[in-house]
Amino acid sequence: MIKVKEAIIVEGKYDKIKLSNFIDGLIITTEGFGVFKDKEKQALIRYLARERGILVLTDSDGAGFVIRSFLKGCIPREQIKHAYIPDIFGKEKRKNSPSKEGKLGVEGVSEEVIRKAIAASGADCSELSGGKKQAGDISKADLFEMGLSGGTNSKERRNILKEHLGLPSNMAPNLLLDTLNCIMTREELEKTCQELFGREDEND
Repeated sequence: MIKVKEAIIVEGKYDKIKLSNFIDGLIITTEGFGVFKDKEKQALIRYLARERGILVLTDSDGAGFVIRSFLKGCIPREQIKHAYIPDIFGKEKRKNSPSKEGKLGVEGVSEEVIRKAIAASGADCSELSGGKKQAGDISKADLFEMGLSGGTNSKERRNILKEHLGLPSNMAPNLLLDTLNCIMTREELEKTCQELFGREDEND
C-alpha cells in the first residue's frame, strides 16, 4: 500500500477501483470526457491542485491524452504532475473486445506498472508499513457531531462549509469527507464549524 499526497485524477470508476486496492489517497474520476462540461468537477480539481497538487493518470490512448491536455490547460504547471502508463496491448477482462486502439487502460495494467508510473512522476508518495490504509482523522461520526450530517439543517450546513472552503456545491457527502480528510484535521474542521455556525446544538 502506498500513500500519495497528491489527488489522483483518473478517467472512470473501474480505474478508481483498481487504484483503491493499493493506494491510500484521494482518487477523483473525470467520468471520461464528462469533466469538459462539469464546472463543479473542474472547480474541485482546481481546488485540490491548489491545496495538495494533482497527479493525472489517464489511459495511454488518444482519449486519455485529450483529457490530460484539457487538465493541463486548467491547472497551473507547478500544481500538476503526470504519470504515464506504457503502451500495452490487450483487452480488459470485463470487456468483450479491445479498445479502439487495442491498448490496455489503467484498469487493465498490473499494479507494478502503475506503481512504476507513479514513482516516475515525481509524486509525493511513501510505502505504508503493514500494507493498510491509514484511517482519516475525520470520521462520519464527527460530521454528525458537528451538525454536518443526520440533522435537520445538515445539508444547509454542508453547503455553507463547502462555499467557505471553495468546494463544489454538488459534492456528495462521502467525497466531502474524503476531501476534508485531505485538507484539514478534525480540530481544524471543528474550529471552522464553530466560526461558521457558533456553538449551538448542531443537530437542531
